[in-house]
Formats: sequence, C-alpha cells, structure tokens
Amino acid sequence: MTSPAPTDSVPPQLSAGPRPAPGPAADEGLARRLRALACTAPLHDLDARKANLAGEYSVYGMAEVALAAIDLVTLNMDFDTGADHDQIVARLTPRIAAQAPHRPAAEHERVARWVMENLINVGSVDRGFRAVYGTFAPDGTYVRRDYDFKLLEEVPGPGGTVYLRTTDEAVNVLVGALDTDVTSAQIAAEVKLEVLINRGRLADAQLAAEQARYRTVQYSETLRRALDATRRNVRAVDWLNAVPDMITEALDHVAERYRHENAILTNIRKARDETEDPEHKRRAAELVDIVKDCIRRHTQLQSRLLEAGPLFRAEQDRQAFATPATTSGTDLYGHLLAPTLPLPLEQATRVTDAFFARGTGLRTPVSVRITDLVDILLTPPVEREHLGAEMPEPDLIATPDDSRFSEEQLAAATELLDLPADAPRRLSGLLTEARRTGDPDLAYLVALLAVHAASPAVGTAYRQGEEKLLFAVDDGTELDDPEFGGADLIVGTALLDAAGMAADRTEAA
Repeated sequence: MTSPAPTDSVPPQLSAGPRPAPGPAADEGLARRLRALACTAPLHDLDARKANLAGEYSVYGMAEVALAAIDLVTLNMDFDTGADHDQIVARLTPRIAAQAPHRPAAEHERVARWVMENLINVGSVDRGFRAVYGTFAPDGTYVRRDYDFKLLEEVPGPGGTVYLRTTDEAVNVLVGALDTDVTSAQIAAEVKLEVLINRGRLADAQLAAEQARYRTVQYSETLRRALDATRRNVRAVDWLNAVPDMITEALDHVAERYRHENAILTNIRKARDETEDPEHKRRAAELVDIVKDCIRRHTQLQSRLLEAGPLFRAEQDRQAFATPATTSGTDLYGHLLAPTLPLPLEQATRVTDAFFARGTGLRTPVSVRITDLVDILLTPPVEREHLGAEMPEPDLIATPDDSRFSEEQLAAATELLDLPADAPRRLSGLLTEARRTGDPDLAYLVALLAVHAASPAVGTAYRQGEEKLLFAVDDGTELDDPEFGGADLIVGTALLDAAGMAADRTEAA
C-alpha cells in the first residue's frame, strides 16, 4: 500500500512576494529600544570627546562619572526643589579623584564641571539632545522620526536660585528601561526585592531597592509636572479625566507600596540581626536606609496627592478671577501740573487737551436697535430744576490740633537748618544751638528733621521745582549727646539744578 504523494502547499502569506513590514507591536518595541539606545549616546559621547580637552584625560571614565552624576542629582532632589549644582560637583569630585589620585584637585573639579555641563548640554539652544530613528507607518512605508530628550535640566528655585533635576529619560538610563509603566515597574521591583531578601542575596537586593527608589522619583516627577502646568495654565491639564484618574491610581499605589515596604523593612531588619557575616550586616544596614528613604518619598508623594485637588480649585479661581495687570500711574503734579502752570494759555491748552483726550479712556457706543431707537425717541424728557438739586448742608467738625510742635517752632528749626551750600554742620552743634534758645522741644524737632534728611526725596523736590534740598550723611562718627544717641550726622544744603528743571518743563510742554 502506497501513501499518496505529498502535495506542495505553500501558505498564501509566504507566496505573496515580499514580506510586509512588522506589526505595530513589534515596531513599537523596536522604537522603544532605539530610544533607550539614544538616551545612552550622550554618555558614550563623553568618552569620545574627552580627547578634545586641553590635557591628558584618557585616564577618566567619563560615562561612569556621568552615571554617578545622574544618580546624585536623582537622589538629592526633592518634590518641590532640585539638587544644588555646586553640591553635586563637590560630591562627584571624590569619585573622580579615585580614578586618578595623582592628578591635582583642580583637574578633578574641572572634569566634574565638564561632565555636568555636557549632561545639561549647555552649548545647545534648548539644552536638549536629539536622535533620529525609523519606524514603519501603517501602510508599510519607512518613516524617520526625531526623538528629543534631556538628561539634566535646570529649573528656577526660590530667591533666584537654579536647581538641577533629572528627567524621565535620565532615570530610565539608570534603571535600564524606557517608557515603562511606573506602577508596574514599581510593583515588579519591590516583588523582586522581597524575593531577593528572603533568599539572602542582599547585594542584588540593594540594586533592586535602588531601582524601586528611582521609580518612586519618576512617579513624583509626573505629578510635579502636572501641578506646575496647572499653576501656569489650568486649561492645559486634563483635570476632568486624566489627572483625577492618575491621582486615584497614585493614592492606591502609595497605600499598597507603603504596606509592602514596611513588610520588606521588617524582613531586612530580621536578616540584619540574624546574620553573622559582617558584609551581610553592612548590606542590610544600607538596605534599611534605602527602604526608609522610599517610605519617606511615598509619604511626601501622598501629601502632594492630597493637596492636588485643592490646588486645582485655588488655581482655577485665581486664573479665572485674576485682576488685569496695572501699569504705573502718572504723577499729575510733576508730569502735568508743574510744567503746565508757567506756560501761556495757548500752549497750556494743547497740553491739557492732549492729556484729557487720552486720559479719560474709551466710551463704548450704544448699539443701535429699532426697539432702543423707538424708546429713545418716544421717551419724554425729564424735567430738571434750573439750578439743579438742592445740596445738603454738611456738618463740619473742627479737627483738633494735636501737633506736638507749633508753627513758630517749625519756623525756628527751619531757620536753624537754613545752612549755606558750602558750610555743612554737625548734628551735635545744631542740637547745642537749639538748646540755647531756651525751648526744650526745639532740639527734638531739629533732630527729627535731620534724621528725615538722611533719605531726601530728590526726585519729588526736583519735579516740584525746589531750588535747594536739606540732606544728612553718616560718616561713622558717634553722636555724643545727653538726650540722643546714634550717629553724629553731617547736615547740609544741596542746590538743585534749576536750569535742568526748566529744560524738563519745556520738553514736557
């Protein structure tokens, strides 16, 4: 009995000519790996370009220094602030010095600053990196795409300071993954950490704990960017669906991770106390510190998550009902009245007409509709009194004069302080002369006027056309007086530029 001859059956997808492009899932995985490779390119480029530095720098591993710098910035930045640039350089210098201990300390610091500047990419316009990779479009055509990313970025801080923060791409370079879901990566890292601790592999457990901490930092960065965008423009963030869902997931994530990390912390302490190996004790102690830091960061993240809703409502109210920015006002006396009064009427009217034409603002015209026009034409005029409505008689109450000094005392003090422009005097001598008049309060008034003259309003006096101005200067001499203390001021009179004031008034006219 013979078997039938085999038939040559070829699947239709293999006989249809050239093979099509990979599917979307496979192509997305390839693009993800290409972007991951692009994020490491600036680190490899450091070792390629270190030959351009003036001197022999081949002994330094620049990629290793760059990874350490990214690590330091990631662990030293907080939710609201970043890492200080000088502190990162100071902490990075000992690691560089270990690579070449015979080199001078100035060279180690120079290498640290060079690596930091290249990670920030100081020479570029937007201080970012760009890589080009290719993907397949749905129709099978090959498309080149640009991938823009940053590793370290400078962010403004309070008081005009500038901090450093690591980006998601930099964190992904540290943990060896790109575009990974934060929640799933955190769960996987902590499950792996727990398994390694139970098996006693504390060295691998320390690496897993550090990866879990990096994922926590990345989760906080996602929330911080959403809150910062809300403070700038509340409409730019999807607070209807995206952000509330993210906050709910993040709160559930923090609660689960907090319970998980406390259990891990208990196991680490148990392993630390039971082991007799000094190396295991040291590893366990380091693990305790890392997991405590993870718990602290999760607690901080939880507090920010709880504040996100009130912050959104406050920013919504602030941005919706914010008053428009006001411009600086006009000094009516110095800019208009004082220059205009000395002018003839013909010239003064040109100034006042120009001011009031622009100073009264715009008047919105009434929109003309048939109904409004009929109402205006058919409404009878309102009868008015020829002299207008009767004004009520105001009740005037005399203001009591509670001034300490009288007009005579002010005149006496002014005469005493009317000094020649080229003969300033000490405050101590003026006080002695004031006491000779027999008025005990005159010395207090002279001291008050002298202290007020220590910061004279020169601009106001200049605009108001004053010819001279009283001033007081402290030269460091201490005042020797039975009633007053402080500095023995030098009091004098300064002459103002009358010609300059006249020229300014002419220009204003």
